[in-house]
Amino acid sequence: MRGGHVGFVVIFILLATAGNLSGEFAGDYSKLSGIIIPGFASTQLRAWSILDCPYSPLDFNPLDLVWLDTTKLLSAVNCWLKCMMLDPYNQTDHNECKSRPDSGLSAITELDPGYITGPLSSVWKEWIKWCIEFGIEANAIIAVPYDWRLSPSKLEERDLYFHKLKLTFETALKLRGGPSIVFAHSLGNNVFRYFLEWLKLEIAPKEYGRWLDDHIHAYFAVGAPLLGAIETVKATLSGSTFGLPVSEGTARLMFNTFGSSIWMLPFSKYCTTDNVYRRYFSGGNRKYHHAYHCDEHELKSKYSGWPTNIINIEVPSNRGNEVYPSVVETPQTNLSGKECGFPTQLSFSAREVSDGTFFKAIKNYDPDSERLFHLLKKSYHDDPILNPLTPWERPPLKNIFCIYGVDSKTEVGYYFAPSGKPYPDNWIITDVIYEIEGSLYSRSGNLVEGNPGATSGDETVPYHSLSWCKNWLGPKVNITRTPQSEHDGSDVQVHLNIEHQHGEDIIPNMTKLPTMKYITYYEDSESFPGTRTAVWELDKANHRNIVRSPALMRELWLEMWHDIHPDKKSNFVTKAKRGPLRDEDCYWDYGKARCAWAEHCEYRYVFGDVHLGQSCRLKSSTSHILSHYV
Repeated sequence: MRGGHVGFVVIFILLATAGNLSGEFAGDYSKLSGIIIPGFASTQLRAWSILDCPYSPLDFNPLDLVWLDTTKLLSAVNCWLKCMMLDPYNQTDHNECKSRPDSGLSAITELDPGYITGPLSSVWKEWIKWCIEFGIEANAIIAVPYDWRLSPSKLEERDLYFHKLKLTFETALKLRGGPSIVFAHSLGNNVFRYFLEWLKLEIAPKEYGRWLDDHIHAYFAVGAPLLGAIETVKATLSGSTFGLPVSEGTARLMFNTFGSSIWMLPFSKYCTTDNVYRRYFSGGNRKYHHAYHCDEHELKSKYSGWPTNIINIEVPSNRGNEVYPSVVETPQTNLSGKECGFPTQLSFSAREVSDGTFFKAIKNYDPDSERLFHLLKKSYHDDPILNPLTPWERPPLKNIFCIYGVDSKTEVGYYFAPSGKPYPDNWIITDVIYEIEGSLYSRSGNLVEGNPGATSGDETVPYHSLSWCKNWLGPKVNITRTPQSEHDGSDVQVHLNIEHQHGEDIIPNMTKLPTMKYITYYEDSESFPGTRTAVWELDKANHRNIVRSPALMRELWLEMWHDIHPDKKSNFVTKAKRGPLRDEDCYWDYGKARCAWAEHCEYRYVFGDVHLGQSCRLKSSTSHILSHYV
């Protein structure tokens, strides 16, 4: 959520690479294709109506850019909000303006070209550049943008989004003759999960597994908020500006009209719903409701398995004996101070946020809570396809790679109090709890008691949520830790055949140099039949920028090149060493007065080079270099 994305939700069914475990695609990646489904706030939205903006020379006309046109935002913010906001109850457009997602690759590469720089504006531009450099054909990359403001059921109801996504997979298979690769970032993983569940109702049960095998070769889950994201709570109560020149109150007003705002709430890993083919077991009744239940661990756990309570909020204690009637049935609530007339502090765990207890508890103090509870129940708890606020099981796909950043300062809890101002600025954050490399600290720097994980998250999504996919690994795991930068293999650490217990974190006993950023790979040594799973942890990789990380793009390319190679000798690409793959990876070593990596790079001046490093280029072709990583 910070700076604009909790997502930057993105399902990027990538380029054109990878072979499957049986080897049927080995050596022929030209048959494979990729589909990009971007995430929260990372798709352009364009006006689909005419709106005259008074007191501004800039009006909105059909196909004008809405998200993100910062010029119109600055000059006509009220008009801009009409084109962005939805009805909070039924998710329809404003009666004066409507917006729809753009189409094609241009919709996801740069949101506001030429004005905002950095990750908010430039999303997949670097990735597309890599695809072009490595020779991927234009029709092998298919972007499928969507309206990231909507709840999953509304995506299908209004735009037939999941029907179109299914057709996109099938068209890609007919066009190129092979399956696709899914690459999802942040909320895009939630979109993909919902699609897989929706698909169960569209395909006969006996055909479901075959369809997945035929159309999806591998799934890359990057920065996935598998158990939700804490910053969603902050955006809901006090607003998150996404890096835009608007007030937090305005941002809150807009965010809380989006159906997708609930999609990213944190939830308990101990509470699940029934998972069945509802069409076949409930007579096709679309009114079927999930049975929500929590196991004994939820009752024993103090914070629903999270490091601390998600929300601690002060409410006025001026209602006599009915200080807060709606929380009487919540035994965990702290009512100290009620008798003395002081503000009452209420604390809420992840389960109490996601099941609606929190919104019911503050309904007398916040006008948004009733609307949000309505959205929560209608679009998520009562969704006939899936309640997304429940933990993932491993998707039934052959190859899964879960990738995320660690060791960054990440928010995991908040203290709120009344600000004394009118809505939407009626709450103020009085304190924040952060996880920092395995410890909990308050905003003032004081150590906080709780249940921190082995490390911290990626600055936006906590480690507890990101690392849930470790449960998808097999019973035995190989762990490898290497530097992120190019290296000769001297600092590679390997532990083989580590026992893995489901539900428990895997913590490697390996060293780290404080000046070095590492990648830690957890890869199946003994996997479940017909599947392959890997988890990659990248030190200091920021949630929003990870898809532009050169180290991540390099590792993805090497893994895919390994997969398609007919002579591969192992399930995963070797980690023995890493050299330059592109001309950009070569640089001038001033100490030795030559290009670094002399084995791979040479000095080759081309007209227009302005410094020595720019003239350092690869000696041989990329294909020849990649062949060393089989």
